[in-house]
Amino acid sequence: MKFVISSTELLSHLTAISKVISSKSTIPILDNFLFEIAENNLTITASDIESTLITRIELDNVDGEGIIAVPAKLLIDTLKEFPEQPLTFHVDNSTFGIQILSENGKYSIVGYDGEDFPEIPTMDADSGASVKINHKSLLKGIDKTLFATADDELRPVMNGIFVEMTPQFMSFVASDAHKLVRYRRLDVRNELEASFILPKKPAALLKSLLAKETADIFVEFNDKNAFFRLSNYQLICRLVEGNYPSYNSVIPANNPNSMVIDRLAFYNTVKRVSVFANQASNLVKLSLSGSQMVVSAQDIDFSISAVERLQCEYEGEDMEIGFKSLFLQEILSNIPSSEVRLEMSDPSRAGLILPEEKEDQDEDVLMLLMPMMINV
Repeated sequence: MKFVISSTELLSHLTAISKVISSKSTIPILDNFLFEIAENNLTITASDIESTLITRIELDNVDGEGIIAVPAKLLIDTLKEFPEQPLTFHVDNSTFGIQILSENGKYSIVGYDGEDFPEIPTMDADSGASVKINHKSLLKGIDKTLFATADDELRPVMNGIFVEMTPQFMSFVASDAHKLVRYRRLDVRNELEASFILPKKPAALLKSLLAKETADIFVEFNDKNAFFRLSNYQLICRLVEGNYPSYNSVIPANNPNSMVIDRLAFYNTVKRVSVFANQASNLVKLSLSGSQMVVSAQDIDFSISAVERLQCEYEGEDMEIGFKSLFLQEILSNIPSSEVRLEMSDPSRAGLILPEEKEDQDEDVLMLLMPMMINV
C-alpha cells in the first residue's frame, strides 16, 4: 500500500498518542504504532494494554489498504528532523518493509505484522452508560482533582479520579487520605446514577488532549472500560475495579470557625515559612484570633523557626491548627479564586478550603485537608 501525508501533521498526531506507550512494556509489539489504511483514512493506534489512544487522519492520496506496526521511537525521531513537506510511505504488505520518500531522500524501516497488535476493546451498546460533556467542563474536572490522587498499591481505588453522575450533577473526586478534592458540575446531568474510577495515567493523557479540544466530548463506559471520543482522537482505558470509599462521610458538615483570606498572600506566606519546618513532618501551624492569622513553623533539631502575620476575616473561637505545608500549598495553588475560605470545627478535624467567589456559577469546588497534631 502507498499513501502521501504531511510530515508535520503526522508528527503532531503521533506525538499526542505516543505518550500512552510505556517504556517498560514486556510486549514488544506495543513499542510500535499500528497504522491501518482503509478507504481514505489513516487510523493510528498506540497502546500499553491498559490504555489505548487512537487518532484518524484523512488522506487525499492513497493506494491500497492494510495494516502494519511501525516502530514508534524511530518514526518520531525521524519526523522531528523534517521541515514541513509531503512524505510518501510505500509499505510492502508481505515483508513489512517501509520506505519513506521525502523531497530529497529515501528512508527504509522494517515494520511488523499488524495482526499481532492486541485487540482493541469495544463498547457493547446495551451494557453501559453514556454522557455528552463540554470539553472545558471535563478538562476542569480532571485538572482540579488529578493532583489529589494517591499512589497506594494496597488501595488501587484511591489511585484514580472517581467520576460520579446523577440527575442533578456530575462530580469528580480524588483523595490520598490526607487531602480530598470534590469538583462538581451542576450543568452536566445524567438520567441514571452511574460512576466509574478513571486511572491516573489515562486521566493525564486526556488532560493534555482536552487542552486543544473545541467540541463536546462523548463519554461511554461499562464495568470494565471507558471510551472518550474527541474530535480527532479516541481514548479507551481500563477502569479501576472496586468501590470508591464513601467520601461524603468525611466532609464535616458543622464548621463554626470560618476565615476568609487573600489566597496568594496565604500561599506565599506558607511557602516562605515552611522552609523552616521540620523536614520529616513539614508541619506549619495556623493560629487564629480576631482579624489576624499567625503562620509559624520550627525545626527544633536545627534551632530554626519562622513566624508571619496575615490580616484576615475570622469568625469563631481562638484556635490553633496544624497542616502539612506541602499539601496546603498544593490546594491553595489549585483554587481559582482571589480569596479563599477556610472552615473548621476543631483542631483535630478536617478543614475545608473553598473559593470565596465562584469563577463559574455551574461549578462547585470543595477541598479538604486533614490536620496534623501540634506538639505543644
